Amino acid sequence: MKNATVSGSAEKTESVTRLALLTGGARGIGAAIAQRLAADGLTVIIADLEIEAAQATAAALPGKGHAALRLDVSVESEVEALFDRIEAERGPISVLVCNAGILILPGGQRLPIWETSLDDWEKTHAVNARGTFLCCRAYLRRRVKTPVEHGRIVTLGSVAAQLGGYRSSSAYIASKAGVLGFTKAAAREAAPYGITVNAVAPGVIDAPMLRQSLSPEGDAAMAAAIPLNRLGTPEDVASAVGYLVSPAAGYLTGVTIDVNGGYRMQ
Repeated sequence: MKNATVSGSAEKTESVTRLALLTGGARGIGAAIAQRLAADGLTVIIADLEIEAAQATAAALPGKGHAALRLDVSVESEVEALFDRIEAERGPISVLVCNAGILILPGGQRLPIWETSLDDWEKTHAVNARGTFLCCRAYLRRRVKTPVEHGRIVTLGSVAAQLGGYRSSSAYIASKAGVLGFTKAAAREAAPYGITVNAVAPGVIDAPMLRQSLSPEGDAAMAAAIPLNRLGTPEDVASAVGYLVSPAAGYLTGVTIDVNGGYRMQ
């Protein structure tokens, strides 16, 4: 099977019960989420700008019927077209995981607000906040008209949004704070339709985004600030996502699960 193709009557039959759309699933945390969802029996469509990496990730997933498609989550027309294509060829999407995100750190350092360019601010919000809104809106538009059993949305926030961040940019922090607030709004509006909307807020996770500002030499010092005394893994985040999209999480909505090893205790 070619991963860039989502058509096929046999695949359509297999994926009709639980079809998951995962944005930003080519690498890092996203790839771990894709692996977890597939291992749990879902058919996964990875939507990512890095189409070759996304295809490789989809091809390595357990099970059948997985695919990868190119998507810029910040472009309204692309989001709507992707949802239309998938649902025409595969049937209703049951699970949406909004993982696509961007962190801009010129020189690997957090710039102060007064040195942050408007272009970097706008680009960060376009992907992280607007992209989450566009994908959730597209999903909910279709699920209001065509309900599914165990409808699920999971968004990706960040411990940076909760703490003001240390290494992340102000644009990233603000965009992820917006995602967390939007998740609660979406949860209230989706609840009458039996759809849950929850967020996962990763802490210090050993993934490509962290490596923009932290070299491996700094891992020990960073781990010492975390009660569980280690950096998180993409699989730690994927486990939380896997639970939230499962039928077992049917009475959780509007919740943010902190995956941070105790770094931010309330």
